[in-house]
Amino acid sequence: MVKGDLRKMTVQHGEPIQYTMAFDTGVNMNELLGNEILLKHTGIIHCSSCGAVTKKSFGQGFCYKCFINAPESSECIIRPELCRAHLGEGRDVEWEQRNHNQPHVVYLALTDQVKVGVTRSQQVPVRWIDQGAYQAIRLAETPNRYEAGRIEVALKSFYTDKTNWRNMLKNVNDESVDLIEEKWRLEEMLPSDISSFISDDDEVMTFEYPVLQYPEKIKSVSFDKEEEIRGVLQGVKGQYLLLNDDRVLNIRKHTGYEIELFF
Repeated sequence: MVKGDLRKMTVQHGEPIQYTMAFDTGVNMNELLGNEILLKHTGIIHCSSCGAVTKKSFGQGFCYKCFINAPESSECIIRPELCRAHLGEGRDVEWEQRNHNQPHVVYLALTDQVKVGVTRSQQVPVRWIDQGAYQAIRLAETPNRYEAGRIEVALKSFYTDKTNWRNMLKNVNDESVDLIEEKWRLEEMLPSDISSFISDDDEVMTFEYPVLQYPEKIKSVSFDKEEEIRGVLQGVKGQYLLLNDDRVLNIRKHTGYEIELFF
């Protein structure tokens, strides 16, 4: 048994991807495939920012105070076009300079459809794996989050900026899409001040997830409704555990929940 606060699982790109549950003692989840596991919530939730105990988690792991004030939960996390780090502004200027006034990548990710997204350069390919992408490619590279956000906004009329998580977990992939063709078709549609950021890197990354069996009908389970979640681990994809009986557990949604893991 191991005990600790749930955090985003760490990943290592491979065939298949390797997942580690990030307790104080890391647990390799790939090694547990096909085995029964039990996750028990102790009833305690810690804020992922300040560490305080909170009765309710806001925005994937924050107490209410940090949800309102912490730079990690600022509006530009969801809407990068609103970022002000390049202007020397933000909720926490030092944090913004370290995290947002840094090189960013605008990418195209593919599951059942093409999605456009933004991430820090250092988060490639982790961000794509966290979203459960089947394939992904760099579209543009920018000096900061704001410029990446401008490109994402320009592309929202062509592509969604959200992943259909149900189809992703059922492994519904559109293998007919050529991401390289999609990328260079877009270059001709973008304004010149934006198209100048287009990346020359045409590598298409394909991801293989450690899954024995994908669910047919998604049944989401949560520690907000169940103190204990027990089942046979059928796979890991994105930041979800796939259990028997088509049940799925979103680990990132439960950031900060103190858990005992038995295996």
